[in-house]
Amino acid sequence: MDYKKIAMEKHKEWAGKIEVISRAEVNSADELSVAYTPGVAEPCLAIKEDPDRIYELTRKHNLVAVITDGSAVLGLGNIGPMAGMPVMEGKCVLFKEFADVDAFPLCVNSQDVDTVVETIYRISDSFGGINLEDIGAPRCFEIERRLKEKCNIPIFHDDQHGTAVVVLSGIRNALKLTGKKAENCKVVMSGAGAAGTAIAKLLLTAGFKNIVMRNIDGVITADKTYKDPSLTELASITNPNREDGTLAEIVKGADIFIGVSAPNILTGDMVRTMNKDAIIFAMANPNPEILPEEALKAGAKVVATGRSDYPNQINNVLAFPGIFRGALDVRARDINDEMKLAASEAISRLVTDEDLEKGIIIPSAFNKNVSKDIAKAVAEAAVRSGVAGIKK
Repeated sequence: MDYKKIAMEKHKEWAGKIEVISRAEVNSADELSVAYTPGVAEPCLAIKEDPDRIYELTRKHNLVAVITDGSAVLGLGNIGPMAGMPVMEGKCVLFKEFADVDAFPLCVNSQDVDTVVETIYRISDSFGGINLEDIGAPRCFEIERRLKEKCNIPIFHDDQHGTAVVVLSGIRNALKLTGKKAENCKVVMSGAGAAGTAIAKLLLTAGFKNIVMRNIDGVITADKTYKDPSLTELASITNPNREDGTLAEIVKGADIFIGVSAPNILTGDMVRTMNKDAIIFAMANPNPEILPEEALKAGAKVVATGRSDYPNQINNVLAFPGIFRGALDVRARDINDEMKLAASEAISRLVTDEDLEKGIIIPSAFNKNVSKDIAKAVAEAAVRSGVAGIKK
């Protein structure tokens, strides 16, 4: 199929992928008086007396804002907020179709951190959660951090944490398949932007101890100084042996390679220098760091990519709908590490032993149990970790 051509035709036909549907009927004067004035004054006054009642008397309990500044839209780069609108609408479709979460797209016409934070904070009371989308690094880290400090609803940058959750899910199953242990693995990562940073942090939380990261400027190490605070932080928590060198040099003896960077930077010869039964997550899109067939030929045991035309696609749609569903169900104030780990475990469990024998480490996004199982696990983790507003 010519997806580009068909997408243009369908977007013109749809004239928008989402719409607002009324849940209240207004077919008579009585119905109008109940849905609007004078009847609507009663729920207004009830919320004034007890603000928490907004969750039961309005749609806030099931409403997420999908927000971008247009600075890092898919693989298209800084194309601006209006050009990012089709992606935001698409994300809203996925929220609804996969987890019955109502989502609304918002494109902020500023790439100033203060303005973006203030804008989102000022509208946040209307929503049960905020999904930050396609905001470039390193600004995305500060925007998320500051919003988490100011808002009492979940703030979740999916490009960071959705990716990290799905990657960890696949890695968990790859470890089962290879018999490797997290604490003994050397992980080499190419790319230290939004996704790479979140992946590294979640892997550390999950028990990995030796992660060596490299970006376009070289290996990240505590022996260097950085203007970017996010790189300074990464240097302090990764690369315990303070390795340095080219990708070919640091990947020697590694157990796992994770790429969120650029195409064709990992060669078959490099894979051959890795430890036996190497695990390769080559996720650059549309062209991965190494093609799966080349990695497998060089001795890799498990290969995953970001592409839908190969097995083991690392796709955020596996994670974010169920994560928000679970967070909303218990009125969570945050989406914390405990909830992300629970989501990852839930995804991993959906891969059967039979799937593992075939080299499949990630369930299909169309598996009907994915969002349901994630939501349950996330809600329970929210309650356990003390960020839930109610117990479901």
